[in-house]
Amino acid sequence: MTFEDDELYRDITGFADDAPTWVQHTVEVWTEAGILLFGALFVVAWWRSRHDSPHAFAIAVLAPVATAVAYVCSELLKSVFSEERPCRAVAAAVPSLAECPPTGDWSFPSNHATIAGASAAALALIRRTIIWLTAPLALLMAFSRVFVGVHYPHDVAAGLLLGAVVAIAAIRLGRHPVTRLAEAMRASSAPVARWLTGPGAPAAPATAYAPSHRRR
Repeated sequence: MTFEDDELYRDITGFADDAPTWVQHTVEVWTEAGILLFGALFVVAWWRSRHDSPHAFAIAVLAPVATAVAYVCSELLKSVFSEERPCRAVAAAVPSLAECPPTGDWSFPSNHATIAGASAAALALIRRTIIWLTAPLALLMAFSRVFVGVHYPHDVAAGLLLGAVVAIAAIRLGRHPVTRLAEAMRASSAPVARWLTGPGAPAAPATAYAPSHRRR
């Protein structure tokens, strides 16, 4: 299956070819390092959720798992569509900044964009306000895949959507059993289990009630 957005691909890669060298190098680093940044955000979310409710902890634990599920889905779709990379298929395009993947490493959808979309959506389910950080990061990662020349624009758009949808669905399906598992682990006597899940949210302080005695 092929798509016709060759002209937009040429425009973006032409812009990349004319960009200053430092911009090219920055995007080339970001297109791979962005995944590591999302991974670091997952670790921070897990660590903070150790002091939160079992439900919040479950979502934090499921976030990277849901992202991995989205990645597997994108790999399956790649084998269905078998779309050639634009760096090899688009005529009259400038050479890609990144090395063009070999034939058989198909283009649609973008794995990187899928991971970015899934990570952004999953982290937003943990803490809604973080979407103001994760959404721009995901969009930048998706754009970088076209900028370096290894994906069509529709590859990354589909990847972002696929990742977000799969991640949200996976977390909603798994949050209840994982919440129960977190509760069991926090009640466990095993130190490792209690360290992994953390102490949970601090109990609300009890309000002492002292009845007043009125003198007559």
